[in-house]
Amino acid sequence: MHSSRSAARLASALAVAVAALALAGAALAAPAHRTGTTVKVTATEFKFVLSPSTAKAGSITFTIVNKGKLAHDFAIAGKKSALIQPGKTGKLTVTLRAGSYPYKCTVPGHAAAGMKGTFTVK
Repeated sequence: MHSSRSAARLASALAVAVAALALAGAALAAPAHRTGTTVKVTATEFKFVLSPSTAKAGSITFTIVNKGKLAHDFAIAGKKSALIQPGKTGKLTVTLRAGSYPYKCTVPGHAAAGMKGTFTVK
């Protein structure tokens, strides 16, 4: 009888171990959430304020808040946000390597009036 109790304990311990491994395997197989940087871009006439003003290389989401009285957009690295109306918010996600990236508003005359700058990725 002593050996059947040992066998039962061993079977129980093995069942717990298999369940733990199954859970760990499921967690490892689940896609990792890609974390990136979010940069708040405040647009007014006629400037942008970016916070933070630099970011690490990788996926960067620019959240553009238009606090001006005119519609603006935000362009960087060959990508452009939608036209954002006054009081509205938009997003633009880009993947950037280390370097300096010029950005601007593409509405005619806005960049020339000051809505431009350079964003640094480290």
